[in-house]
Formats: sequence, C-alpha cells, structure tokens
Amino acid sequence: MFDFMEFQTFGHGEIVDLYSTSSPGCMLQEQDPDFAEFFPELVESDWQERRCSQSVGSQSSSSDDLFTSPPSPPPPPRTYKPCFVCQDKSSGYHYGVSACEGCKGFFRRSVQKNMVYTCHRDRNCIINKITRNRCQYCRLQRCFAVGMSKESVRNDRNRRKGKKEAVKMTIMETYELTAELGMIVEKICRAHRETFPSLCQLGKYTTNSSSDQRIQLDLGLWDKFSELATKCIIKVVEFAKRVPGFTGLTIADQITLLKAACLDILILRISTRYTPDQDTMTFSDGLTLTRTQIHNAGFGPLTDHVFTFAGQLLPLEMDDTESGLLSAICLVSGDRQDLEEPSKVEVLQEPLLEALKIYSRKRRPSMPLMFPKALMKITDLRSISAKGVERVVTLKMEIPGSMPPLIEEMLEDLQNLEEHQEKHSEESGTEQNTGQHTHSLTS
Repeated sequence: MFDFMEFQTFGHGEIVDLYSTSSPGCMLQEQDPDFAEFFPELVESDWQERRCSQSVGSQSSSSDDLFTSPPSPPPPPRTYKPCFVCQDKSSGYHYGVSACEGCKGFFRRSVQKNMVYTCHRDRNCIINKITRNRCQYCRLQRCFAVGMSKESVRNDRNRRKGKKEAVKMTIMETYELTAELGMIVEKICRAHRETFPSLCQLGKYTTNSSSDQRIQLDLGLWDKFSELATKCIIKVVEFAKRVPGFTGLTIADQITLLKAACLDILILRISTRYTPDQDTMTFSDGLTLTRTQIHNAGFGPLTDHVFTFAGQLLPLEMDDTESGLLSAICLVSGDRQDLEEPSKVEVLQEPLLEALKIYSRKRRPSMPLMFPKALMKITDLRSISAKGVERVVTLKMEIPGSMPPLIEEMLEDLQNLEEHQEKHSEESGTEQNTGQHTHSLTS
C-alpha cells in the first residue's frame, strides 16, 4: 500500500521537524505568501508553538513509528492585537501595523489628501478610542510613531483606483434616506424654519445711521443690534432643544454645547441672509445693514471675516434643510472641551452627518463634493467664532454700560437662561412668552 509514497529516513536520535523550512514537507512553504506578509507576528508565534509541540524524538526509522504517533492538535484561532493607534478593536494589519477601521481610514485620507493639521494644545494629546477625534494632528503623529507607512497607502490607492472608477456612478445613484433619517431631516428642517425665517419671508427696512464711513462704535446701532442678538440667542436655544436627542444629554453637556456653538450658529444664520449685490445682511426683524453699518454696530474687526464667509457660502446654494442640518452638526460636536459624555454626543451627531450627506447628494446628484465642502465650513465658523469671543472682550470696554445679560451669560454661564428670557420678554412687551419655547436647562 506504500508503493507510491516516499519517506525520508532519519538517524537514531535525530529530530523529525515537520514544520522546519528545511524539511521537504515544509508546511510553511505551502502557506499563502500574503498571509506571512500581512500577519508576520501571527505566523511566527503560531508556527513556533506548533513546531515545539510537534517535534518528536525518533528512536527508530521505521515507517510504523512515524504513522502511529498521535495526531497534531489544531492551530489556535487567529487573534489580533488592539489598534496600535487608539487601542480600539483591531480589524487586521493595515499599512504595516495592527489598526482599527477608523484609524486605517483616517491615515489613508490624511496621506492621500496631504492633509496638514494643527494641534491647539501642546502636541502631546492622549489618543485613545474616546479622544481620537479631538486632535487630528496628534492622531496622525501617533500613526507615524507606531509604524504606519505612507508608501503602503500609495500602493493601496493605485490598486483600488480602477475599482472606484467603475462603481462611482452606481454609488451616487444608491443614496436614499431611510425612514429614520427622513424623520430627522423633517424635524431639523421644521425647527430651523420656525426659529429662523428665510430672507424672502422678511419685510426689509433700512436706516441711514452712520452709513458713510467706519467708526469705532455707533451706540444707536449697537443698542438695536444687541436687542436683536438677544432674541437670536433665544431662538438658537429653542432650535437646540428640538434637535433629536439633545435634551437627553446631561444638563452640563447641553450648556457646554450651547456655549461652544452659539456664535457658530449665529454667524451661519446671518450669513445665509447675505445679499451680494447690495453687500448687505438682514436680521430677523427685517433690519438690513450695509457692511459699514454692521462694522459700526459692534462687529468691528470681525465684519470682513463674516462677509467673506458669507460670500464663500453662496456657491453652495444651501437650502433651509441643509442650513438646519449644518447648524445641528455644529451644535452636537463631541470634540468640544469639558464634555462629560463626549461619546454620547458623537453618537447623536452620526445620523445628522449621514442625513446631510444623503440629502445633499440627492439634491445635487452631479455634485458629490458638496457634502464635504459644507462640512469644511464648520472649521471656518469655529475660526470666526474664536475671533468673535475676542471681539466681545474689547466691546465691553467700548460700550458705556454693561453687556446685555443674555449675551454675556451665553458666553460665560447659561444656567440662569430662563430667568433672562422671561425678563427680556417682560421688558420688550412682546405678547409671546419665549420662555414657553425654551425650557430651563436646569429643570
């Protein structure tokens, strides 16, 4: 029965190594080379273990001894190390190291697009599963530090380029809002429209006050602007409370998110009411001011930054739904400082991002880049808002009295928000009680 089988005989006392690379029956030589390339540590550890356990001392060269030895145990299951970058669950070896899908994609995009990031701290941010999205600069440096390879990204891109071109049109045609996302879009759109009327709904009116040249501050325009700003803040709070899931966050996180995003949303909103032909912006009561008047009303050095942003927003041609979704994304951002539950905030933001992506691509099927362009505006808004906070500090020294309470507390402390809403409602004599729409964040 052994006429067609070949055996290698071994001398007395020699070791029979079925897994040695020098053995004619070497199993590693039959292993897929890709396995050894992408899982070098797994190959070495697994097969060394098997080699030790399978080595037997041959006391005889007879074929009976060789075939009556006990069967070899099965190899242990494959296990991956945690992601070298953020310690999340690894999905395999990517670009030279064990990494999760998130860090793999982040590193690939950063290399392919030659992204340049900035750290707003000391370039030594802790990168883990929770904090990895807070500082892109330190996350990328961490990728390089653990051994991720740029060349691997470039080679991978070349292999996938053909496939991407083939399915590009198919992907564009398959974007559809699920029932759940459709409800989110509807709620956000309604909340935005009911707290921020569009330009075509307003009855515009103007004033000639200090319209000729820029001055440090026009107190008349400042009084009007501060009154309107207070009302706008109340509407932003009302909008925030109608964003799905926002009121389910802790009170402290609601306050933190509102304080951080209020200026972002206010600037985004006023920028959508920019009229380029007249170089004017219109407030919610219809007051329309020129660039010079807005400068004199209190914007000061911030004026040109806001008008530049408004001009860059025009090519996007965002509608009310997109403006509302972008405002909600600005609000619900897990990378804000001092959040108690940043991961919970990130979970709330995910469907908002998906909704904006699908809605914008359905609205403009031939312009797939509109979604990332819209998201990039959040970075611009944050930059302008940082300058806005500085402007508030200098403005306190320019105005004769104190800063309006609600404006000051939005920037410093929102815990008494309802009291100021009720006080403002009584002083202005409005028939509508705004406190009914903006419940206390501490209740």
